[in-house]
Amino acid sequence: MSEKIAFIGLGNMGLPMAANLLKAGHDVTGFDLAPNAKMLAETAGLKFAVSAARAVAGASIVITMLPMGKHVLSVWGEIVAELAAGTLIIDSSTIDVESARKAHELGARHDLLTLDAPVSGGTMGAQGATLTFMAGGAEAAFLRAQPVLAQMGKRAVHCGGPGAGQAAKICNNMILGISMAGVAEAFVLGEKLGLSHQALFDVASTSSGQCWALTTNCPVPGPVPASPANREYRPGFATALMLKDLKLSQEAALAAGAASPMGAQAAALYALFEKQGHGGDDFSAIINFFRGITT
Repeated sequence: MSEKIAFIGLGNMGLPMAANLLKAGHDVTGFDLAPNAKMLAETAGLKFAVSAARAVAGASIVITMLPMGKHVLSVWGEIVAELAAGTLIIDSSTIDVESARKAHELGARHDLLTLDAPVSGGTMGAQGATLTFMAGGAEAAFLRAQPVLAQMGKRAVHCGGPGAGQAAKICNNMILGISMAGVAEAFVLGEKLGLSHQALFDVASTSSGQCWALTTNCPVPGPVPASPANREYRPGFATALMLKDLKLSQEAALAAGAASPMGAQAAALYALFEKQGHGGDDFSAIINFFRGITT
């Protein structure tokens, strides 16, 4: 069934996600504050509105993909009064759990169906419609969202009530940040011990060291041709975004009273790497930090 969809936030993730909805036959109108957003949206075939409020006019589904919780709450605060009761509003940003819950509360006051549904899969997943969605909210909202989520990704998991999607995302990415640091550290040790990258990969990828950071996003060129290491660490998933998610995990750990020493260490490593000027590099480039390469 074709839907009238508003997509607010047409960045590196939002634009290809919106384009996939257009390819699926939906009527999609986008909005973003970036100076070149209108040009990029129209190049992708999307209609572009002059404001968020205009974008959502008549929409049956609204999707937001924004940088931080304060941006989500600001945009939702602007648009909820413009939406008819029962409209589905999905936030696919990665934000703090508390802001996600506040967004759900805002939607509930206007009788909207709401879902926090952050994604995993990076820009390649957004382009190829292979994202995984981690959803939090009412069962009715998730069921309403499933057909549209399936047109932007390969899997959607209902993780629980409001904020549960964000909780799952930051826990998942804390695992990813920790494991990538470990994989990178091991490859540097292997280099110093005279192991070839391929030899270490062949062993670790088929034994107890196997993990996504190794087999999909391998931090050295060669063993995994599609990994960013083969294109000078162009993201992918940028270091700055990994640091953002690790900081969110540590804020959540502090608030929940959970011990998170490995997450804290990974956050500190990525903070130092970003400070060296590598925020725009793929997060797997952290291997150069362990090599002592600072430029």
